[in-house]
Amino acid sequence: MSSPSTENSIARAAALINDADALVIAAGAGFGVDSGLPDFRGTEGFWKAYPALAKSGIAFQDIASPDAFHAHAQQAWGFYGHRLALYRRTRPHAGFSLLRKWGGMKRHGYSVFTSNVDGQFEVAGFDPMRLHECHGSIHHLQCLQPCTEAVWPADGVDPVVDEARCELTSPLPRCPHCGGIARPNILMFGDWSWISKRQDLQETRQQRWLAQVRQPVVIELGAGTAIATVRHFAHRIVRQHNGRLVRINPREPQVADPRDVGLAMGALDALGAIDAALESMQS
Repeated sequence: MSSPSTENSIARAAALINDADALVIAAGAGFGVDSGLPDFRGTEGFWKAYPALAKSGIAFQDIASPDAFHAHAQQAWGFYGHRLALYRRTRPHAGFSLLRKWGGMKRHGYSVFTSNVDGQFEVAGFDPMRLHECHGSIHHLQCLQPCTEAVWPADGVDPVVDEARCELTSPLPRCPHCGGIARPNILMFGDWSWISKRQDLQETRQQRWLAQVRQPVVIELGAGTAIATVRHFAHRIVRQHNGRLVRINPREPQVADPRDVGLAMGALDALGAIDAALESMQS
């Protein structure tokens, strides 16, 4: 049973969404939790998901790095190959469909900004032309060196991973241009060789779309302050595009402006409650 203050916040969030001419979805790692995905919150959370790396004392920043591919490609691909297989078999939770429905009701539609590399928005039926994956996508590859600026789909990669050792046992993915090792087209830690052209094109499309909106609402989901990329984006939209913010985060829901709304809830529960409030308003 939610409290009166929570009910009031849900109603205010629904009103902001109802009045907006465009929906901006800003999603961090916490948005995938309701689909069963880990968010790697802190070193302990990461090591719980990857005990083989915990045994070696390898932190997320160590394995999510081009240096890991240069030093021990089988282990780096063990980590990313496991994630690739996990994301491929994960079904997006019902909150994705609610956001797509709301966006379809807006005059200018919707646009997505996400730091997640899992490709879940596309699986959930979102228009790829309306996605901005600011850290890239695990479903695309590039050369480790890199020998060219080429980026290509990972469709042909079918990783087999020894999870007890976090090592790839199938052949290493290779660059079709030079035959060297391929890596995910993801912005990693200490990464000076990430090829950002795919993300740059997405950003250009999003900026072109934002230029036409006049009263957007940003729904920020599962985006914390530890790596604040998504939060910075949300604040910029509110500041530069006359927007308002609905922040959904069970641990860090605070908002600075009283006109905005913060909900200390999980994404799926919050979106379901807002959808019920929207239906009541529109009936």
